Amino acid sequence: MPDKRPPLEEIDTTILEEDKIRFKPFLGLRPGVYLAALYGFIILIILFFIFLYPGLSNPGSILEVKTEPYGAAVRVDGVYQDAAPCGIFVRKGRRSVEITLPGFSPWRSELEIPGRVLGSVFFPLKIRVNAELVSADPVKAFTVEAGSFAAWTFTGEPTAAYQTPLSLSEGAYRLGPGASNPEVLAGMKGTLAVSVRFGVTRSSLRDLLRAKFLLDNLGLSPSPATLLGSLEDILGYLGENPGTAAWLADVLQGPGASEIAGSEWYQKEADAAASLAAGGRTRLSGSGAAVAVRGMKFLEFTGGSFVQTGAFPRQARAGRFYIAETAITREVWDAFLRDKPAWNQENTGTLTSQGLVTAEYLKNEDFPGAPEGSLSAVSGVSWYAAEAFCEWLSAGLQQELPGLEARLPTETEWEYAAKSGIAGKYWEWCKTPYAPLDFLPPGPEASDPGSPEKVVRGGAWINPSGSVGPEIRGSLPPDSCSPFVSFRPVLAPKEE
Repeated sequence: MPDKRPPLEEIDTTILEEDKIRFKPFLGLRPGVYLAALYGFIILIILFFIFLYPGLSNPGSILEVKTEPYGAAVRVDGVYQDAAPCGIFVRKGRRSVEITLPGFSPWRSELEIPGRVLGSVFFPLKIRVNAELVSADPVKAFTVEAGSFAAWTFTGEPTAAYQTPLSLSEGAYRLGPGASNPEVLAGMKGTLAVSVRFGVTRSSLRDLLRAKFLLDNLGLSPSPATLLGSLEDILGYLGENPGTAAWLADVLQGPGASEIAGSEWYQKEADAAASLAAGGRTRLSGSGAAVAVRGMKFLEFTGGSFVQTGAFPRQARAGRFYIAETAITREVWDAFLRDKPAWNQENTGTLTSQGLVTAEYLKNEDFPGAPEGSLSAVSGVSWYAAEAFCEWLSAGLQQELPGLEARLPTETEWEYAAKSGIAGKYWEWCKTPYAPLDFLPPGPEASDPGSPEKVVRGGAWINPSGSVGPEIRGSLPPDSCSPFVSFRPVLAPKEE
């Protein structure tokens, strides 16, 4: 198609005079004068809002907080701000600053916070606070961290969805510098040794090792000398405690586990365990004596040594005790409720709010396939409710059987009696806190971090036949109320 546009030289590029924009004088001022003043005023407004307004409307300073150890919570006027090390803006005025860390004495101070008006956004005033926190009781604080470590091991191996905190090693880092006293250091190492009983995941194993190295060097990175000493301690612990080869082979994966399982160390422990288990198959028996208390029959066991099973068999000993012939019956439980109505099922809501039971409290349902007579016992009872029953039972023993008290059986007592012929249709509560690696030494009671769950033993009628018997053990939170869990008390000499 032909180009119909006019030639370039024919286009009129002339700008008409009437199309030009002209500013008129204002208040006798020429446009050049008042426009310059307007632009200057606008610039001043912008500079005011950039350099002056922030300092006038929100005066204050940046509080730069560093703590030793790090990770402490920083509060200003009682309101949490951040974890140290951190930099936080604090308004001008007299402010209360508190720095806290679990297990350490809090750091508190009243600070006069100044404010800068000019350029506070670009050049804020900074106040530096360096707080060195001190633990009043490092052993107790470390035991709290060990309790957190024990609780996290019940969640299993970490996944991509969540990671477990390094509670134990972080506690060793923070509290290690306060363990220069040999007595304090020994107490913390005792807690660490007890914590090994909860090392059932690779993550927990790493935390244990890291805590060991840090604690041996008082919270600092290990030197070659302390590293060698730590390794010697670890090897000594593994050599002194049977079952550690099987434990590590189970926790580790890949070539490491295969090497342990094929080692002479592993085979030697396996042979010793088989020999010990074979020698402990003799049937135990009680004295044949029995006592009756509140309509319950208790059988006497004079105590003795036997092979206790679990993750790894070991020699155990039980003292003298009486144990109820059957799990608690409804008739006996009703007598308890008449004296202690607060534990009635109608109060489940209140008991739940107190953390003593769950919503399934005392819900004994007639399950299909339940063995005849199984519902004559009371189930759906929490560990706390069972403990309350034992306290009630103890109160009635003062005249009948002075010197004895009623309580839940220890795991050792329960297994001793179960291997002597005491049997039931339910899992049964024990007094003992649950430790997965029960064959490892428990250590002194003062260093025990505790466990979030309690032992249940035996298995219930609903379990497969291979998972029911005197060797079977499990665990539940103490407020749990399973319809397949009951209990039977023991009468034993009062604990000093």
